[in-house]
Amino acid sequence: MTAPPRILTRSALLARVAALRTDRRTIALANGLFDVLHVGHLRYLEAARRLADALVVAINSDGSARRLKGAGRPIVPQDERAELVAGFACVDCVTVFDEDTVEPLLRDLRPDVHCKGTDYTAESVPEARLAQELGIRVAIVGDPKDHATRDLLRRIREGR
Repeated sequence: MTAPPRILTRSALLARVAALRTDRRTIALANGLFDVLHVGHLRYLEAARRLADALVVAINSDGSARRLKGAGRPIVPQDERAELVAGFACVDCVTVFDEDTVEPLLRDLRPDVHCKGTDYTAESVPEARLAQELGIRVAIVGDPKDHATRDLLRRIREGR
């Protein structure tokens, strides 16, 4: 099966963003595992999209997810997670990254705004120093962190 047109390799993404910039459109970047989708993910991405003309979502690869979350994760394979996220109306482009952090993509993409969920503060965003170095605004967006994949998985395992 071929990838939906909004799921791009890094090089295709950089070309698409260059075209958007030619049209003077602003770019927001959001990233995460997006393993078992829930309403918190949608609200995070919708809030991120409101900050720019286009929203790029970077999804951790299966290998990156395992290194960050441990054995048994991700639950949903990267291609399926990418396809699901690409299906949200607020998302313009999706890419999968294999690094342990989104910093290399942040450096390559240089979005206008880097969006993180409300489980972060301005001080705790791992990429904050790099973003400042590159002149990228960091924004904390989405609803309160009342939704977490780990909590959802725990409830499923407990049969609740």
